[in-house]
Amino acid sequence: MAFAHGSRRSKVQKKSVHRTGARRNRMKRSIALDWGLRLSVFIVAVASWELFLGASQNFLLPRFTEIASGLFRLLFFEARFWEALYISNQALIFGFVISLFLGVPLGLLAGRFRWADRVLNPYVGVLLVMPVAPLIPIVIIALGLGLAARLFIVVLFSFVFITVNTRAGVRNVESSLIEMAKSFGASEAQIWRRIVIPGATPAIFAGMRIGLGRAITGMVMVELLLVASGLGRLLLEFSGRMQSDFVFATVIAVIIEALALLAAMQALEKRVTRWAPDVSIG
Repeated sequence: MAFAHGSRRSKVQKKSVHRTGARRNRMKRSIALDWGLRLSVFIVAVASWELFLGASQNFLLPRFTEIASGLFRLLFFEARFWEALYISNQALIFGFVISLFLGVPLGLLAGRFRWADRVLNPYVGVLLVMPVAPLIPIVIIALGLGLAARLFIVVLFSFVFITVNTRAGVRNVESSLIEMAKSFGASEAQIWRRIVIPGATPAIFAGMRIGLGRAITGMVMVELLLVASGLGRLLLEFSGRMQSDFVFATVIAVIIEALALLAAMQALEKRVTRWAPDVSIG
């Protein structure tokens, strides 16, 4: 009996090891396929760019090799780039943190309490449809040309999207779960801690990703339009000197930073919301 039991256990362990190995192989193939597709798209984009340059014969537009060379020099031989990036990231990071501290609590309140939703809904609607760019001169007049003006613009760009997504996440929580918790005597604090916040977390992270993208847009826009500091000043300087390779290299550097921040946000979301079901296919 002991021998048969040990034999069955070894078979189960072998099957488990086989499933784990098969899962790892599928994951490796999926990663290789993803990177292959990304590389193919990149090659097609570079080839299209080179074909366009050959057809247009525009001497102001740099070739891909010139952009790559400019990016290399910008990252490793231009100390001004890192100074400008530091200045720009001050508004980006602090503005995004302020947006989180504003957007998430407001969204939670609007999603849980109808009176808060009725109060906030008109203002959120105005901020969603109103273009922020025309407000930049007013903000500059009110707050000057310093960090406060850039922070305010970044917050305007990002916090409303965090608020809307957080509210939607709370509203999508199953009401039956809340009613069941109340029937078992759960307090409002326990409902928030055990049901509302965990249920709204995926939507909150989605709003954070959108808000981060909007914050980067606001950072670049305010520096290009009025407050010529940081990366915006660098772009205007390179444009004035007709250094198009450095202009494109700076834009690509901003894109790389944005992608890295969004990837970090997505990795944090997967770590925090491991329990969330994955309904994607393919």
